[in-house]
Formats: sequence, structure tokens, C-alpha cells
Amino acid sequence: MRISIIHLEIMEIIQSQLKQVIELLTKQNLLEKEFFTLEEAALYLGQSKSSLYKLTGKKEIPFYVPGGKMIYFRKHELDTWIINSRVETIDGLEESIDNYLSQKA
Repeated sequence: MRISIIHLEIMEIIQSQLKQVIELLTKQNLLEKEFFTLEEAALYLGQSKSSLYKLTGKKEIPFYVPGGKMIYFRKHELDTWIINSRVETIDGLEESIDNYLSQKA
């Protein structure tokens, strides 16, 4: 009986580690692709598919619809979209205001 409990614990550990390896391989595969499906883009961005659908519906994120059915995203454009979505810090805003005011003076 004790051996089977240990055996089950070992199997659970192996399954957990295998799941982690599969997740890492999936992420590595994403990094090598130029275009993503909706599902891949959601995984890459860490967002839900429904939030991506909303962003595409509002045309707030760059996407492609070849043939009018499947939605695709270009990895480089997603990276650019993230970079362009930067929220300015308070220090950055104060510096921008100071620069603007010094130009007006």
C-alpha cells in the first residue's frame, strides 16, 4: 500500500513537470512565429480571446483577416502596440509640463 502511494506521488510530480515543459515549448514556439492566430495572440499577450475580439471590433489593435474568416496578428505589430500603450509616470508628466512651459517662456 505504501509503495502505491509513493508511486502516485511520483507520477503527480512527473505530470506536473511535463505540463511545465509543454507550456515552455509552446511559448518558445510562439516566439519563433511571425503571425499568430487569435488563440496564440491571446496566449502571447496574456489576455482572453474575448478581450482580443473586443479590441479587433473597436479596431484598437492591428490584425489581419485574409479571406474574411480567421483573425491573425503579426508578432512585431503586437509588440509595437504594447510599446505604444505605455502609461506615462508622474515624473515623466511633470518633466513634459516643465519642458512645455520653458519653451513658452
